[in-house]
Amino acid sequence: MFTVTLKDNSQLKFEKPLSIYDIALKISEGLARNACCALVNNEWKDLRFVIDKDCSLTILTFNDELGRGAYRHTTSHIMAQAVKRLFPDVKLAIGPKTDDGFYYDFDGQFSLEDLPAIENEMKKIIKQALPIEYFELERNKALELMKDEPYKIELIQNLPKDSTISFYKQGEFTDLCAGPHLMNTKLVKAFKLTSVAGAYWHGDEKNKMLTRIYGTSFTKTSDLNEYLERIEEAKKRDHRKLGRELELFTILEEAPGMPFFLPNGQILKNILIDYWRKIHRAAGYEEISTPIILNRQLWERSGHWQHYRNNMYTTIIDDQDFAIKPMNCPGSILVYKTQMHSYKDLPLRLGELGIVHRHEKSGTLHGLMRVRCFTQDDAHVFMTLDQIKSEIINVISLIESVYKLFGFKYHLELSTRPEDSMGNDEQWEKATNALKSALVEKNIDFKINEGDGAFYGPKIDFHLEDSLGRTWQCGTIQLDFQLPEKFNLEYIGKDNEKHQPIMIHRVAFGSIERFIGILIEHYAGHFPTWLAPAQAKILPISEKFNDYAQNVFNKLNENGIRVQIDLRNEKIGYKIREAKLKKIPYLIVIGEKEMNSNQICVRTKNTKNITLGIDELSNKILKEVEEKKEIDF
Repeated sequence: MFTVTLKDNSQLKFEKPLSIYDIALKISEGLARNACCALVNNEWKDLRFVIDKDCSLTILTFNDELGRGAYRHTTSHIMAQAVKRLFPDVKLAIGPKTDDGFYYDFDGQFSLEDLPAIENEMKKIIKQALPIEYFELERNKALELMKDEPYKIELIQNLPKDSTISFYKQGEFTDLCAGPHLMNTKLVKAFKLTSVAGAYWHGDEKNKMLTRIYGTSFTKTSDLNEYLERIEEAKKRDHRKLGRELELFTILEEAPGMPFFLPNGQILKNILIDYWRKIHRAAGYEEISTPIILNRQLWERSGHWQHYRNNMYTTIIDDQDFAIKPMNCPGSILVYKTQMHSYKDLPLRLGELGIVHRHEKSGTLHGLMRVRCFTQDDAHVFMTLDQIKSEIINVISLIESVYKLFGFKYHLELSTRPEDSMGNDEQWEKATNALKSALVEKNIDFKINEGDGAFYGPKIDFHLEDSLGRTWQCGTIQLDFQLPEKFNLEYIGKDNEKHQPIMIHRVAFGSIERFIGILIEHYAGHFPTWLAPAQAKILPISEKFNDYAQNVFNKLNENGIRVQIDLRNEKIGYKIREAKLKKIPYLIVIGEKEMNSNQICVRTKNTKNITLGIDELSNKILKEVEEKKEIDF
């Protein structure tokens, strides 16, 4: 007899071994019908897995992240089977789940026109209700089975030599896979193939370019349709498209992955920077600036040369190796070392809007979201051991205030020690417990992200949710015992002895460039008035009102309003349509009535037409800028 402890701590006793599916069936038919996979002693397992001893068991459905993963991974195998039926010569690479769907990489040429035929074949496979079977082979037999699939052969050869290799089979289709998967193809209810893209094998541009087919799947057609509607809305909000239309930024072939900000975009960037400076001054930070290029010895000492070398750009100056900084922290440490500090100086909070460069593979570059050159809104806090919790809480509060201003929901994840890390167990335990303690004291729910910390310390990551429900990782707080030790940082304590400070690394925006990309899509280009590059545009009905329009422009400009004027000899309807496409908050139409009354007619975002005085509009816009929120007339 053995005991199974369920998620709610209730216990079931069984006399003979049972599969997870059979256990789910004994709990309820509904649970068995909806089950996708399970956690057994916190290990991700198939419903076929047989339990024969005491364990904890959590049965997962599509409502759980890992349950969705098994469901969508199964859909990717159904897609691969359909492709092999239609295109037998195509070679299989890999087909994992993603956050919102799945993909499969193929060595073969496909286009969007091929997707309907693949979808139709997938429907046939689902209708066939093929049982999905798991089996294992020893290495040589696995290689023989996959002899016609070169990418699978390579994957097998890279596994440890004594490995038992796992496979899943559905009908005539067999794939190398660790699973887990659903029990039967008929369990996939609603799916859609969404796009086709190129992808290098192993993500390495030195390897062959494969074709990646993306898709998604759901248990209900209504949920699938809702998702597809969100995707269509996301296309309209694509920051690359809006960046061109609103003349915010461009990426040129002369500098791949390195954005050029146009005048409108630079205004937006400067507004964010001004806001950043204001809140950091109020929070007791001092701003510094450090060089972009620093010598190899510094990066070796910090550990970046050993742990991050492949992402760094290097150069030689006076026969010495130098690197363009991928991070600002070593420069901030050198600033700390310029003088001896007392405990009375701590916490010392140093902020830097530093330009950093990181080598990203060309295939991963994506507008402002994934770039090679960006401005990191870094800050580093040097403190004593007993100041850790209060400083972490202060940093969390500051970052929360930023995200609330822009209307973002967010959740937090605590990332723990990775395999490739510096330092000893005691330091990591102290650092991790300090972060946990601060989160608990702030009464914040958080998720543990095992093994995803920085190489020098654990971290708290902020994951934003935008207006379309998409998540973005932006803010981060990293607690570091390692670099202060490596750089021999010191302060004089109350006992007049030298002590080592502790260091926090943190960002709020993360990358200002990426944050701008997120804001463009979050607001669909309709920036609130305080952020809008142009807050108002003046549109005279005809040339005879140009002089009055120019006077209005001058007055608004003097009042500090970001205003534009359109003096072209075009029809007013055309001017209004064009200005609306630029998503300018206030359009000012000037005609005879306005000129004679010394007033202006203002068209607002919600197409209200209001007649008022110039100073009245100025005061309203300035109030919106000051309060950073929209105010109705």
